[in-house]
Amino acid sequence: MTDPLSYSYYAATANAWRPQIDVDNDRECDSFDVAVVGGGFTGLSAALACAERGYSVILVEAERIGFGASGRNGGQLIPGLRWSASELETELGGDRAGTLFDLCWRNNPVAARIAKHEISCDLKTGHLEAAWTPGDFEAMQREAEHLAKRFGYESTVVAKADMSAHIATPLYHGGVYDPQGGHFHPLNYAIGLATAAKAAGVEIWEGQRVELILATDELLLRDRTVQARYFIDATDSWIGELEPDLGRYTVPIMNYNIATAPLANADALIPSDAAVADSRFVLNYFRLSADKRLIFGGGERYSQTPPRDIAAFVRPFMAEVFPQIADAPIDYGWGGAVAVTMNRLPHIGRRGNVFYAHGFSGHGALVTTLAGELIAEAMAGTAERFDVLANLPSKPFPGGKWLRRPLATLGLLWYAMRDKLG
Repeated sequence: MTDPLSYSYYAATANAWRPQIDVDNDRECDSFDVAVVGGGFTGLSAALACAERGYSVILVEAERIGFGASGRNGGQLIPGLRWSASELETELGGDRAGTLFDLCWRNNPVAARIAKHEISCDLKTGHLEAAWTPGDFEAMQREAEHLAKRFGYESTVVAKADMSAHIATPLYHGGVYDPQGGHFHPLNYAIGLATAAKAAGVEIWEGQRVELILATDELLLRDRTVQARYFIDATDSWIGELEPDLGRYTVPIMNYNIATAPLANADALIPSDAAVADSRFVLNYFRLSADKRLIFGGGERYSQTPPRDIAAFVRPFMAEVFPQIADAPIDYGWGGAVAVTMNRLPHIGRRGNVFYAHGFSGHGALVTTLAGELIAEAMAGTAERFDVLANLPSKPFPGGKWLRRPLATLGLLWYAMRDKLG
């Protein structure tokens, strides 16, 4: 294992993709309508949606398609945002909350893209939020009742006594099952978007690091420039390297996942085959793969240096939930950075001819695709839905360049300690 951050179950089971590393050096000028920086869900969906609208598009990725959080995440498809609908109503008012609900809860652009482009990515339905404390369960019940009454959004409240129908652990105090949620193979979804984008005419350059977006409508690479009318910065955890002022709005948090060997008792562990995430601030999240492995994410680190042994780091979290497989063989361990905003809502907007979307805060498998498609809408002149997300409240982290991460880490550690205190 030469690269613990990218050696994953997803990489080992990825669909065929030929790296796009050839750049035509004989061309005197590379000029496009749209230049996208970043080959994750946001950049890929934006590039594809722009090409479908008739724009000439180039996508530039410093590493490879799905290299960042898009290709490494837990594969959980959770409708909505990190704020509940009730919190959105309290803070933003009923009208804005209703518009956000229609956009982020009812709308599933991922399922639409998978169906349209016949993307093979092990898509399954069902998501369970598991209550870590009795108080968490009471809050979940209230929210489920509110969603049903206010929006007609149906989910199933699961009492503690009935949780065994979903997960084989006594650890949780109940939960809420959402049939609109689900899970998938995220890297294969990214590859599917990239394949569809190429078929739509998008030019993709992998292994090409962008140094700067110039005010003269140019993208500066190491040894060449690309001209464009519009730019889309979809670099997420790395956005501060390209645009330092936008980097003030996020800090990187390191998350780690493991995949066991295929388990004979896999179906007994999660009988409903749902994706599961619990209610802790530093949450556990887990699901079954198509070949009956348990994919489990647990714990966070605030240093960007990965653990010496990722499997050993995550195993205790898995054993707490499923002691019956505490000693199960672990075939893969991987992880990487997730960009987190101060309030855990994404930071989306436009500055002149540059659009940006980042800071999805570990809740982005669905909303990243939405963000990319809304950017394409706004670029084409219909910005109403884009503005709904662009007007979400946002604040930069305090502390400036040198103190921002230490201060954010102190705050995150406080919330993590509250988990342990119950």
